[in-house]
Amino acid sequence: MNNRTLSLKFRVLHRYLGFFLAGVMAIYAISGIIMIFRETNFLKTETIETRELESNLTGGELSPKLRMAVLVDRKEGDVLYFKDGNYNQATGVATIKKMKLPFVLEKMERLHKATTNGSLYFFNIFFGLSLFFFVLSAFWMFLPSMPIFKKGLYYTIGGVILTLIMLFF
Repeated sequence: MNNRTLSLKFRVLHRYLGFFLAGVMAIYAISGIIMIFRETNFLKTETIETRELESNLTGGELSPKLRMAVLVDRKEGDVLYFKDGNYNQATGVATIKKMKLPFVLEKMERLHKATTNGSLYFFNIFFGLSLFFFVLSAFWMFLPSMPIFKKGLYYTIGGVILTLIMLFF
C-alpha cells in the first residue's frame, strides 16, 4: 500500500469518525465548561432533602449515612448542626441543603466523573481512544512532502508547548 492510498484511508476514517463523534464532542465541551465552575453555584439551584435515619447517631456516624463530610458546628438540644444541614438525634431526621445543577447538566457532568465503578467508563475510554486516533490520523491526511504537513507540525509543537506552559506555570 503506497502513501497516497494510506493517506486516503485515514482521511475517510477521520471524516466519518468525526461526524459520528460530533455530538459527543459538543456534549463534552459543554459539560467541561460547566465543570470549570463546579466550585461555584453557577447554574445551580438550592434543594432541601430530608432523610430519615436511625436516631441517636453521632456526628462521626452521620458522614457515611449521608455520604458527605459532617463536621458538627454546634448542638442545640437534640439537634446537631453542620455546614449544610442538621440532624435531630431524637427523631433521626436529617435535613440537608444541596446546590444542584439542572437534571440534564448533572447527567452530562457525569461523563467527566466516570470511574471504573460505573458504566460510563467504557464510553470514556472509547472517546479518549477516538480523540487519540484523530491526533494520529491528522498526520496521515497529508503527505509529508507537502508544505501544509510541515506547517501542521509547527502548529502541533506550538500546541504541545502551550499546554506544557499552562500545566507547569
